[in-house]
Formats: sequence, structure tokens, C-alpha cells
Amino acid sequence: MPVKRLKEFLDSHNIKYVTISHSRAFTAQETAASAHVPVKELAKTVMVKIDGKMAMAVLPASSKVDFDLLKKVTGSGKVEIASEKEFKDMFPECEIGAMPPFGNLYGMEVFAAQSLTEDKEIAFNAGSHRELVKMEYKDFERLVKPKVTKFSVEMK
Repeated sequence: MPVKRLKEFLDSHNIKYVTISHSRAFTAQETAASAHVPVKELAKTVMVKIDGKMAMAVLPASSKVDFDLLKKVTGSGKVEIASEKEFKDMFPECEIGAMPPFGNLYGMEVFAAQSLTEDKEIAFNAGSHRELVKMEYKDFERLVKPKVTKFSVEMK
């Protein structure tokens, strides 16, 4: 079952989605393989601090955050990855590192990689390392209202 708060939010907005159960996986690449989802369509959430403020960077599992690009597009003085210790208590109903990319439910800004807009659907962790939610990208964008920009690069 996906995180209750997310499911209630999606249901209250009449969003069509499916949940995908898979064997326990911790990296985005393992999750994509386990759930049989193309790595390009699996959106991973990277917690970042932008001038000391927590935010979500959402990008394809096949990419990585380019911190210099993110700093440039946000006009920030400092952008860095957040440690698990810094954000684990912000998502009490989620396993560490498996929070869904719905920063709006947690009072934080969300940055979505431009490349995510190229696919009709995206899948993402639903609060656990055993379940994904898959939905149309346009619904995600409408609900979360992320700042869509280029801040990621393909991993080699």
C-alpha cells in the first residue's frame, strides 16, 4: 500500500494511478529492474539544501544532479546534497530514501528535471523500498507544480 497521505491526496484529486509491488530495492537502478520499469521513466527524489533550505530534486533514475546547474538555475549561493540525518524526520510515514516526490505535501519546493516531461508516465517510490506509484506525468506536474528546469545529466 502506498503511503496513506499520498494515496488520499491522489484519490481526492481523482488521479488515475497504479501501484507496483516489487522485491526490496534501494538504488533507483535496482528498483527499476525489480519493478520492470524503464530506468528513464523512474523518477528518483534527491534531497538537496538550497541556501540551507530543504528541497526535492526529482529526476530520471538514469540521471544525476548537476549541482552547478541547479545552483545556476535557482540563483542560489550554495546547493548541496542533504544527509539522511537531516531529512529522515521530515517523512515519518516513509522509509528513509523512499519518499514520494510530492514536496507540496511536506511544505517544500520541488524541482523537476526537464527530461521527465518527455515521457507520458512516471513511476516513483511510494514511501517504501517495495512499492512504486505510476501515473501520468501531466497529473504529477498539475498537482505538485514543480519548477521544471535542466539540472541533471545522464549517468555514464
